[in-house]
Amino acid sequence: MTRVAVTTPLFDFYPELKAELAARYPGAKFRTDRHRFSEDELIAYLKGYDVAVVGIDYFTQKVCAALPDLKVISLCSAGVDHIDPVILNKHGIRMWWAAGVNKNSVAEMAVCYMIFALRRMHEFSTILRNGAWKGPMGAGADLRGQTVGIHGCGHIGKEVVKLLQPFGVKIIACDRADISAFATQWNVEVVGPEELWARSDVLTIHLPRNVTTIGMYTRDVLAKLKPGMTLINCARGGIFDEAALAERVASGSIAAAAFDVFAVEPANANPLLALPTFFASPHIGATTRDSWRAMLRSGMDGIEKPWRAEVGIYPFD
Repeated sequence: MTRVAVTTPLFDFYPELKAELAARYPGAKFRTDRHRFSEDELIAYLKGYDVAVVGIDYFTQKVCAALPDLKVISLCSAGVDHIDPVILNKHGIRMWWAAGVNKNSVAEMAVCYMIFALRRMHEFSTILRNGAWKGPMGAGADLRGQTVGIHGCGHIGKEVVKLLQPFGVKIIACDRADISAFATQWNVEVVGPEELWARSDVLTIHLPRNVTTIGMYTRDVLAKLKPGMTLINCARGGIFDEAALAERVASGSIAAAAFDVFAVEPANANPLLALPTFFASPHIGATTRDSWRAMLRSGMDGIEKPWRAEVGIYPFD
């Protein structure tokens, strides 16, 4: 009998999925609390179990070495940057993860944030909350007619392209993969990174967090962005030099920015949050009931479909 332990507390919000998983795997264990596990707590919780259905839990060397019975980790998360394939392979642990399970929710947020930032909604809302009515005058901008650049045109980036179709924008996109067929179908111009940075009135980031993207947006790269542009990041933290970004937002070189993710989270003390033209949210791109349901369903179904994680092969490239 396969022994399954579930570390994510999200099943409490979906009793029908919880009942289905329990029926598939009699004796399955579910969490009764919602705090982040320490290494020792994760070890104690998973001791003696074959399969872990997880959210954002870190399977370190210490954790994996202490769990000789663990054979499969089935992820309910949107990303895999908390998983080390070298460690998993060392201990003979296979995994399941499906890309794009939250693509609709994140894509909708990205388009929402484009309009939000262009219209300076955060700035004007703050003025109102501080007791003024309009305060310093200044106009926002329409999304219609803008050149929207998409850096990373995978599952989420493609959904952003589809959602932007009614807005009358020019879409340019940059991706390491060949997206030519998709680009032709959806009227997207494929460009290199230099052209993307130079031409985008609005730039939205949809890159994974890995060795090729961590720190990609350096001070020098930020200086290449079109003056007065608007920047959106609903992807992953750690892609930007946030100190350099704060300088460019404060100076107006970047007119506005809206970020859902940060290099260090929680990001409550991040200096970017003090800037009136910087809108922030606490990593909520996938926090919709539809996304949660899709991620839990993926984790459930993936128990029987694990694969060997490989360094240099997607999603660990």
